[in-house]
Amino acid sequence: MISLGFPWALLALPLPVLVWWLIPPHKEQVPALRFPFFRRIVDAAGSDAASGAVVMRRSVLQMIAAALVWVLVILAMARPERVGAPIEQTRAARDVVLAIDISGSMDARDFHTPDGAVEQRLQGVREVVDGFIAGRDGDRMALIVFGSRAYVQAPLTEDLQTIRDLLAQTQVGMAGPHTALGDSIGLAIRTFEASDIKQRLLILLSDGTDTVSRMSPVNAAEIARDRSIEIYTIGVGDPKATGEDKVDLKTLQDIASRTGGQYFFAEDGAGLRDVYKRIDELAPRQTEALSYRPRQALAWLPLLLATLIGLTMTGWLALMTRRRRVRP
Repeated sequence: MISLGFPWALLALPLPVLVWWLIPPHKEQVPALRFPFFRRIVDAAGSDAASGAVVMRRSVLQMIAAALVWVLVILAMARPERVGAPIEQTRAARDVVLAIDISGSMDARDFHTPDGAVEQRLQGVREVVDGFIAGRDGDRMALIVFGSRAYVQAPLTEDLQTIRDLLAQTQVGMAGPHTALGDSIGLAIRTFEASDIKQRLLILLSDGTDTVSRMSPVNAAEIARDRSIEIYTIGVGDPKATGEDKVDLKTLQDIASRTGGQYFFAEDGAGLRDVYKRIDELAPRQTEALSYRPRQALAWLPLLLATLIGLTMTGWLALMTRRRRVRP
């Protein structure tokens, strides 16, 4: 389908006719003498006769060419374009950041799988989170891992397979042995700064107590709330342990409540799967459909045709003038 990007330009089509009608050529009559023996007077004066002012009359072909060039120039100004079939794209209406604790306590082998086996805590978490990511196809997600420091493993992206691969490569202690819970929230806030989507969700999983953060988890949660970031917290591990190995359930609850999210606790693989399934129900995948039509500009076609007509007419006039001059 062909359409015009600026159809108002067509209003200029009758402009030459209006100018010719409203502003006609200037004409002036002056007195003159007619000499029937003009040639004799010139010969007697010893001068050569020359042509006076001559107004060249335009031929019909010239008028047609000028009209065509004008129409083509106005048509180019109207910006003709070829409009293609509508193309629809679906993109996520919410960004999700996963923050995973990989501190030294995640090396504990106390994570029970659904078949009754016992495996490393981080290994069990990775398997459950991997399934959660696989089920969010079409969402934009980011991955943050934290221990003594928090690091962005993957910024916000729709390439979920890359996030799954990076998650599979994480190992206990890569970010240090301690737990920087508040810093991980702060890093998630900075990650969301690259997003122009208003709905933002942070899923934070930890099995320890914050001991090394430069920003307290509660203060970080307050900032997240002001930035419209909803935080879902998940506690894993042993709440009866001592020191840094004891999961701080109270802080996780406080973080979730301050941001309008929810808190969960999982004792084993089955419980953790239920937690992520519950989060998926509370925060289902939200998308928005975008539709657009590809447009290809065609203004160069009438401009090219107008140029060809102008050059052809100029060449024809030059040829006719030359023929008149050589005619005996």
